[in-house]
Amino acid sequence: MPEGPEIRRAADQLAAVMIGQPLTKVWFAFPQLKHYQDELVGGTITSIEPRGKALLTDFSNGLTMYSHNQLYGVWKVVRAGETPQTKRDLRVRLETAEWAILLYSASDITLAPRGEIEQHPFLRRIGPDVLDRAVTQEQVEQRLLSAAFCKRQLGGMLLDQSFLAGLGNYLRAEILWQAELAPKHKPQDLSPEERHKLAQALLEIPRISYQTRGQVNEDRHHGTVFSFKVFHRSGEPCLRCGGMIEKMSLSSRPFYWCPVCQK
Repeated sequence: MPEGPEIRRAADQLAAVMIGQPLTKVWFAFPQLKHYQDELVGGTITSIEPRGKALLTDFSNGLTMYSHNQLYGVWKVVRAGETPQTKRDLRVRLETAEWAILLYSASDITLAPRGEIEQHPFLRRIGPDVLDRAVTQEQVEQRLLSAAFCKRQLGGMLLDQSFLAGLGNYLRAEILWQAELAPKHKPQDLSPEERHKLAQALLEIPRISYQTRGQVNEDRHHGTVFSFKVFHRSGEPCLRCGGMIEKMSLSSRPFYWCPVCQK
């Protein structure tokens, strides 16, 4: 599943070609959304906002589209009138005179006034977006010590979107490596220095990934610029201590770590 950095980069690409341009064609695959098609034509998209792993697309008539890529969803940008050859199922087409943005394979798509969309169950349960520049290290440390999270093991907690939205499997591995922590640790058992280092990594790693990773390989969900320290590196030496990086299953997902320096 694409993680927060990939979703935010996708939002940037969509916004660059769509914001403020009159919509000439709107198409939805799902019958319950089709009555919105004519209503949206002629209007504009005013913003495309990532919220964790979801996107909120605001239209000039006051409606907002909530979409979540889930495991297989993907957005594509094409020239107006083009339809790429793909085995994926097209769910949404939003087109201007020059460009079209296409959403494939996603199944969680809703349109409603913005106030109603904000009450979507996913949006109500997620925590602060890890890529939101307004989120501070101090706020993250406070969440680590909150009653909801202080007794939870880090390995599972970092995949829980109610803690910080946008975190996922590769970010979990890289954050815990950077913080020199094992996945079994709980925030309440960490020293103030360890919590400080973890909070710093929780914000720094996703933001570096967003800023530097470049084009994403859709098959493996990682690109060519961001340098993984442990993810997909099992059997290789740790870049920090030289120990052997290991792979195991954690929360039903593959997890990579160095058992030598992640105490």
